Amino acid sequence: LGDEYGWKQVHGDVFRAPSMPLLFASCIGAGYHVFTVAVITIILAIVGEFYTERGSLLSAAIFVYAASSPVNGYAGGSMYARFGGRHWIRQMALGAFLLPSLVCGVAFLINFIAIYYHASRAIPFTVMLAVTAICLFVILPLTLVGTVLGRNMSGQGDYPCRVNAVPRPIPDKKWFVQPWLIVLMGGVLPFGSIFIEMYFIFTSFWAYKIYYVYGFMLLVTIILAIVTVCVTIVCSYFLLNAEDYRWRWTSFMAGASTALYVYLYSVYYFFFKTKMYGLFQTVFYFGYMGIFSAALGLMTGTIGYVGTAKFVRKIYSTVKID
Repeated sequence: LGDEYGWKQVHGDVFRAPSMPLLFASCIGAGYHVFTVAVITIILAIVGEFYTERGSLLSAAIFVYAASSPVNGYAGGSMYARFGGRHWIRQMALGAFLLPSLVCGVAFLINFIAIYYHASRAIPFTVMLAVTAICLFVILPLTLVGTVLGRNMSGQGDYPCRVNAVPRPIPDKKWFVQPWLIVLMGGVLPFGSIFIEMYFIFTSFWAYKIYYVYGFMLLVTIILAIVTVCVTIVCSYFLLNAEDYRWRWTSFMAGASTALYVYLYSVYYFFFKTKMYGLFQTVFYFGYMGIFSAALGLMTGTIGYVGTAKFVRKIYSTVKID
């Protein structure tokens, strides 16, 4: 590739803050958080035998989620500061409650139906109060601590290239480098790398088989992370070569689209592998699979974005600008 066209042309715009920086920083913060929780919980499951007691894994995950909230604040807060964002309290609140609000919303809906059907799956009111209290009095303050630390310690953006005052117009490009297509294609390979494992996880979830190969799960998580980073780097490179500098959202969404395929797989699993029927079971299944997919999407999107950001910084730090 010559210097006249391609990714070198957009050096003045590549480090521009994305559209909707507040939401973007919150998603990245939440993604860091989910990844931290996933890794720590799997390691705890390997060390302590969680499969002996039902519900112990979930309790551990909730505890780890609450305890590791500063990660969310630090990642989201520092990124929002680097984008030059002003409403940092809003960003912190959104980052802290992005996933919990989704979980609570879905759980409330399922609970409503469960109470109507007099099902044993209904969550008691006291448990709901306890979860709300954890969100308000544990997760929020810890996220605040993380945000303040993040803003002060790594809130300065030291980019290798200056950002131009006027955004450069994005030229028309061929259909196969359109961002939406890149995003859809980005999730195929990462999903392929966890496809077999998904079957076992779903089976332990819905067919009540005991899952105890957490070591393998950790390996699959690492493989997923590596594949996601590689795929999103390639996707973003195609995008930058087409002189489109909107790589931030594209790399995040390309990583996150893995979750879309997981959700589609869960639809297949529901109809062909489970014997569930009726409104309550259907809502229960798809509600909780939606939460699972959303968390996975935040995680893989963040992994993809972080890898791509390192790559972009690396290639642009070698560019000689006249």
